[in-house]
Amino acid sequence: MTPAPHVVCVIPARYASQRLPGKPLVSLLGRPMIEWVWRAAGAVPEIHEVLVATDDERIRDAVEAFGGTVAMTPPECPSGTDRIAAALKGRKADIVVNVQGDEPGMQAESIRRALKPLLENPRFDVGTACVPIVTREQFEAPHVVKVVRGAGDVALYFSRSPVPSLARADPGEYRDGETVYGYKHLGLYVYRRESLEAFVRLEPSPLEVREKLEQLRFLEVGATIVCPETSMDSIGVDVEEDVPRAEAMLRALHGDGIG
Repeated sequence: MTPAPHVVCVIPARYASQRLPGKPLVSLLGRPMIEWVWRAAGAVPEIHEVLVATDDERIRDAVEAFGGTVAMTPPECPSGTDRIAAALKGRKADIVVNVQGDEPGMQAESIRRALKPLLENPRFDVGTACVPIVTREQFEAPHVVKVVRGAGDVALYFSRSPVPSLARADPGEYRDGETVYGYKHLGLYVYRRESLEAFVRLEPSPLEVREKLEQLRFLEVGATIVCPETSMDSIGVDVEEDVPRAEAMLRALHGDGIG
């Protein structure tokens, strides 16, 4: 009997964010943001180990203070994905979950939705998740990454532009709250170990550079990304103004704190 794959979640976290320095340590309802992400990942029963990958001692100290495990990585890692690969060197991992350290509203159920297809079907190289977009404003917003999917929830393309296009749609066909304009891609990935290691050996691809979206590198080399739908949206924290929105979401989900 084939043993179950060993699943490791790695949360990349760096201190030197240009728009919000020290972002992983920003306090949300009295806890550092990175703790909310760590706890969501730890609530997924299929995940055997959760690591925070960082090059900063301040983040290391904060994570260890709430009982988390840290993998120290080189400061020159060019991306969060490279930081994850560096954190896994010498560690057992068959399937790797990447939850962004600035997504405190990410829910365990969304992580499970992205993970499940890779546990059940060897044809998938990467898993992720999406939520329906039901307002035109969000559909057209460049900070909202959209995904177009085909049969079996397989991702066909990702873009910051509004895709699929409404240019030839009947103006009366779409109404906010009544129809789905498209799908928002969540900041969440699940990789097979070999897919992750192949990814970091590749140069950035033309579409990746053009759209500023790493996941297009996978598509351009023929990898299969499965992107099931979830009803649970998340909020990314990029600037100080995002903090009240994140706290409101966390309060709605957890009250004034965890446990």
